[in-house]
Amino acid sequence: MIRVAGRILSIQLSCKAGVWLLPGKFINNAPRGSFARFCRLPDTFLAQQFHSSICVADIQTIKVPAFPESIAEGDLSWKKAAGDTVLTDEIIAEIETDKTAIPVLSPCTGVITELLVQDGEKVVYAQQIGRVDERAVEAKAPEPEKPKPVEPTAKAAAAPAPSAPAPPTPAALAPSVPSKPLPASAVSKAPLLFGSGSRSEQRVKMTRIRLRTAERLKEAQNTCAMLTTFNEIDMSNLIDLRNKFKEAFAKKHGVKLGIMSTFSQAAAYALRDQPIVNAFIDGKEIVYRNYIDLSIAVASPKGLVVPVLRNVDKMNFGDIERGIFELGEKAKSGMLALEDMDGGTFTISNGGIFGSLFSTPIVNPPQSAILGLHGTFERPVARNGQVVIRPMMYVALSYDHRLIDGREAVLFLRKIKSFVEDPRVFFLDI
Repeated sequence: MIRVAGRILSIQLSCKAGVWLLPGKFINNAPRGSFARFCRLPDTFLAQQFHSSICVADIQTIKVPAFPESIAEGDLSWKKAAGDTVLTDEIIAEIETDKTAIPVLSPCTGVITELLVQDGEKVVYAQQIGRVDERAVEAKAPEPEKPKPVEPTAKAAAAPAPSAPAPPTPAALAPSVPSKPLPASAVSKAPLLFGSGSRSEQRVKMTRIRLRTAERLKEAQNTCAMLTTFNEIDMSNLIDLRNKFKEAFAKKHGVKLGIMSTFSQAAAYALRDQPIVNAFIDGKEIVYRNYIDLSIAVASPKGLVVPVLRNVDKMNFGDIERGIFELGEKAKSGMLALEDMDGGTFTISNGGIFGSLFSTPIVNPPQSAILGLHGTFERPVARNGQVVIRPMMYVALSYDHRLIDGREAVLFLRKIKSFVEDPRVFFLDI
């Protein structure tokens, strides 16, 4: 081990023939076979071959982090460029997989000196993708400003008041040209401009998440005997309930009271009544689950994702709203882990937040059913022989008809309807 200018360098020496050591030095405890014998050598010696390797501890290698079991590779997307200064554990890249994006963190504080893998290329676990130099931060550290000399007071008093600085010229306001190219992911793509008088097309590579979503949707269409049944729900009582208790609920649980907690509880209530909807086909067997994990469809910047809320049947309304809020925030920031996406026994998709009136959702394999929620709109309905205006919502249940019969699907939706229209049926267990 040799220290040079405060830096530790590791030096390895070897020779093929001849007996040699560093000039004028003794070396003890050498490994067996390293040297024929130990002796003091003169300042000049002869060796047939000489090999040295130096490892500088200040250069840190950026490596691909560990993938979950079901993931073998991903597409690299750089968030930083060569020459950028980064902090320890700062996100410098993302690896997009079939289900989620895995962040790559900086191993140290320093300057990225080299990108070994181009933006968009496939990478695998432990692959070296770049290097960070810790020393460059010290080299770039700004020198402390020297104190400015204070002019005599008399001179300052005699001098006229300085005039206001002239406004900067347009050239001075123009941004400087970057000295290094930015990665493709850091450059925002300009959208197509309509009405400009020109006709053009733009091709954009599909993300892994979009490709996988397309494959799974087609797989569901080709595999399942898919059928959809519908019902409508009077939302009057639920809206009154929210308006009455939303402030107290937010004060106690720290989240807003939405409709998803009610429909999640309603789904758990209906799944216990119709366990076949919570089951799935595995070869020639039907697998019944004694737990309820809800997949909640969430829109993210990279497409539709379905994180999982586990053991919903054991949660209260506050736990469900808090869990959905946290998963939604993770999806928006791209921080969903694979553990957040795995599993799920039943899916709820709420198109109502976008104003949907009616839809036929597609089953998410290997699940057997999905509940589609829609917008709430005032419509005339018949109540006790009279036409009244009520806030109504259509709900849809798409299911695999190979496993679930029409009777079971209709009874399932009726349970959902009765729970939402009058939650007292849940507490009375009827």
